[in-house]
Amino acid sequence: MKVSIKAPAKINLSLDVLRKRNDGYHEVKMIMTMVDLADRIDLTNCDSGKITVDVSEGFVPNDERNFAYQAAALLKKKYKVSAGVHIYITKRIPVAAGLAGGSSDAAATLKGLNQLWELGLTLDQLAELGAEIGSDVSFCVYGGTALATGRGEIIESIPSPPPLWVILAKPPIGVSTKEIYGNVKLHRAKHADTDAMLTALENQDTDGIFAHLHNTLEDVTLELYPEVKHLKDQMKRFGADAVLMSGSGPTVFGLVKTESRVNRIYNGLRGFCEEVHAVRLIRTSNTCPKPDESDIL
Repeated sequence: MKVSIKAPAKINLSLDVLRKRNDGYHEVKMIMTMVDLADRIDLTNCDSGKITVDVSEGFVPNDERNFAYQAAALLKKKYKVSAGVHIYITKRIPVAAGLAGGSSDAAATLKGLNQLWELGLTLDQLAELGAEIGSDVSFCVYGGTALATGRGEIIESIPSPPPLWVILAKPPIGVSTKEIYGNVKLHRAKHADTDAMLTALENQDTDGIFAHLHNTLEDVTLELYPEVKHLKDQMKRFGADAVLMSGSGPTVFGLVKTESRVNRIYNGLRGFCEEVHAVRLIRTSNTCPKPDESDIL
């Protein structure tokens, strides 16, 4: 038996770092939403009892370091599943990009194996398991648009933004999330007005959303990696309505109201940046779907 499932990327409309926690993580307050750029996860039962992973991109690990592998191993151990699984990941989300590609792959694997292995777990149970793998996995299990607090694992569904185009552009560099968080100076960091962003989403106020885009990590990444600042400046110059870095970077996204400007921005960025995508926001209702209804292909 085989299950195929989509693993969409996320962007941060707002990311605020509040304090350093005793467990070594940072306390955050983030608003995240998913975009229509997705990896594909194909899960096939194996009688051998082993977990194996193949990835379309050779530089992505296919062993215990892979979040999808970790998700399968966690389910297999916790629920004493005798079957194995072969996981094939078709990558479309840029790697190490601040778009939660690995976390979304893990979330998709949890949801897909829940169906394949007939575990009958709820979405809340899957999200709780996801928090053991990585901070963004719980959000990716639920999908949609959400306020994330704690270290990112406490999720509250909120209204999706109005229909918008999203231009994603990743410069040819990798950024270490640990390095970026390690260089945040909280005593002088600029903080997000998360409440204002929540109000803008509730009112479907596009201009309010544009005005309150904020990422506390952005100043750190821009200082360490000038390529990201250059990309952000170019995206503004080509006509994006609002521009922000996602996560710890280095991907920059632009929100665009009108389709007529999308091709101009896309083509302009492609002139000096190889990884550029023009996609739409994924809009959902506030009600989380059941596990077996969510992105199963």
